[in-house]
Amino acid sequence: MLQPVSDLQAPQLEHSEGFSEAECQAMQRAILKLFGHWKLTDAEAVILLGGVSLKTYRRWRAGEYGRVARDLAERMSNLLGIHKALRIIFSDPQDGYQWVRAANDAFAGQSAIDLLKAGGFTDVLRVRRYLDSVRGGW
Repeated sequence: MLQPVSDLQAPQLEHSEGFSEAECQAMQRAILKLFGHWKLTDAEAVILLGGVSLKTYRRWRAGEYGRVARDLAERMSNLLGIHKALRIIFSDPQDGYQWVRAANDAFAGQSAIDLLKAGGFTDVLRVRRYLDSVRGGW
């Protein structure tokens, strides 16, 4: 027998299939801070985030966090993994922030930011895996 709609409870879903709402908001705040350290423009930031709209990104900056799709949560997680690897590799955080803009032989002379601005998730993974291999963690 079917229950009336008013008697049904909405299922408790994860915010983005594996990340809670609190985790997603923490990643959003961390990404904003990280992008500031990397000196990204808003246009560069939305590319690194896989095409989040400029309007949405600016809402984040204003403290208005919304739902995050799984792909975006995975992308943010890997961008933060890049940051973590850089913090392990470089004793001075500024060296890591500068590294992302420096030409790198591992990326055919491109900087990590240049590679990340290609916009593909595989580009994010390529930079993360490279750094993880350098730090001995992959």
